[in-house]
Amino acid sequence: MSRSEGGGNIWSKLLTSLRGGAQDLGDGWVDSRALRILDQEIRDCDLDLRQSRESLAHLLARHTLAERALSELRDKVGEYEGYAIKAMESGDEALAREVADKIVQLESNRSDDQRHVQELAASAAELRKSVAMAEGNIRRLKQQLDTVKATESVQRAQAAVAQRYTGPNNKLQTAIDSLARIKQKQAERGARMGAAAELARGDRGDALERKLRDAGIMPDDAGAEAVLLRLRQKMPD
Repeated sequence: MSRSEGGGNIWSKLLTSLRGGAQDLGDGWVDSRALRILDQEIRDCDLDLRQSRESLAHLLARHTLAERALSELRDKVGEYEGYAIKAMESGDEALAREVADKIVQLESNRSDDQRHVQELAASAAELRKSVAMAEGNIRRLKQQLDTVKATESVQRAQAAVAQRYTGPNNKLQTAIDSLARIKQKQAERGARMGAAAELARGDRGDALERKLRDAGIMPDDAGAEAVLLRLRQKMPD
């Protein structure tokens, strides 16, 4: 139960394993190594715990058998006490004394068996306590390890995302900047195409108006006659 009775040996083992040139390799290597060692330590503790449970089961079985033997011995003492009483009632003192000697032997054996049962019970209680303590320690270690691994995974993901948004080789930001430039170029190209279309429409309209004025269909508002007509309209009657 030395592995399972507490965390002191585990962390001592970690420090011993990581001592030396670990600082030269960086904290990341140390943390990764510590997690691997703790994983292995928990597996070893689980193995020790299974063996301890098997030992406890074996001890409890021996205790049950010892109690059964003690009960049978008590019954045997009671049985021979009955024989002794009958021998005395019949006046056979020699037989009664012989039976009494047997009872003395049985009672001595009963005392030994009683002590054995008590010792087995005490050992089983102590081992049961150790198993329960080991189960609690292993459960807490597993919970702590799961928490550390989950936090490590989240932080690695956050660091990866942050790295994409920051730094001189920020591929994501470069892509965003390229997208903005493409949008700007598309807007400029669209504006130029719109202006060209507007100019083309204007040119076509001017040409058509010239043709209509030349044909006398559309009045020429810019001609001299048109100007004089406009000025006459402004003169008082």
